[in-house]
Amino acid sequence: MRILILNWKDLSHPAAGGAEVLTEQVARALVARGHSLTLFAAAVDGQPEREVVAGVEIIRRGGRLGVYRAARSFWRTEGHGAYDIVVDEINTRPFLTPRWIHDTPIVALIHQLAREIWFDETPLPVAVLGRYMLEPWWLRSYRNVPALTVSASSAGSLARHHGWRNVTVIPEGSDPHPVPQLEKEGEPTVVFLGRLVAMKQPEDAIEAFRVLAGRYPAAQLWMIGDGPRLAALRADAPHGVVFLGHLERNELLNRLARAHVLVATSVREGWGLNVSEAAACGTPAIGYSVPGLVDSIPASGGALVEPRPAALGEALVEFFLGNLPLRPTVSTVPWSDVGAIVERRLQEIVSARGRS
Repeated sequence: MRILILNWKDLSHPAAGGAEVLTEQVARALVARGHSLTLFAAAVDGQPEREVVAGVEIIRRGGRLGVYRAARSFWRTEGHGAYDIVVDEINTRPFLTPRWIHDTPIVALIHQLAREIWFDETPLPVAVLGRYMLEPWWLRSYRNVPALTVSASSAGSLARHHGWRNVTVIPEGSDPHPVPQLEKEGEPTVVFLGRLVAMKQPEDAIEAFRVLAGRYPAAQLWMIGDGPRLAALRADAPHGVVFLGHLERNELLNRLARAHVLVATSVREGWGLNVSEAAACGTPAIGYSVPGLVDSIPASGGALVEPRPAALGEALVEFFLGNLPLRPTVSTVPWSDVGAIVERRLQEIVSARGRS
């Protein structure tokens, strides 16, 4: 198959996250299975407009908002007739391909709905407009489009809130890697891994840590990640909180292995790849009972709490007291297996279009 993926970010983008990891790992797995893959994304300073990475052709045009218009132009001048299927990846704002691609099958890849995230990431009245008008209006075009998502809770949200009729849940993947054989830290150590943005609620992780530090003054919290809230978080952080920024892969795995527990405080997730990565390093997670995390945390041997810093802090204290025993479990499959699952679904969609 000749496959085109539209996503506003690729892995070289400074705001890339777990969605981009899944997108490009699946793309590489599909290339390894003999398919042709093009990823169209926004331009990135310092990156070429076109390049091939691990067999995937990457085309970068347009900015944060201009990428949607650039994608339509690309389809009109280069894409029409060149692909067997289009994967429209939805990250809050979709490409609205059902309105302008009519002779090529489309599948939507959506990790999570925005819903509450509008109120964390955008000011009023834009948040109200986005939550109650824009998102429902955008997604109305996709009700009859087959969709892929990464958790049962996300699939349920698509059906319940937007009437999506054809949703397939695909597993999160991982690269097999040796688990670092390292001793846990001598003092209670909590780790947060994620972008320091509003929807990840890193301030909640810090507030929960205050509860733990009240019981264990030598406790420490490692904040791994970067983002626009860094300066404000650092200015108000208590003793014991260490901001580590973006870490190289080996150092990241080592930190995850040495920590005792990961905290996950997002408003909602598609899955929560940080939870799976920590579990693979022998570290369980305690996190908020919200869409996405309600799938990844139990599957990884962790514990869910009410989405309040106080509840999370109390759970951390119980964990270190030994009253909350957790057993981390690997909950992902190799990316090659995810690629095979996606391949079968895409082939089904192309075949169904051919029969219609």
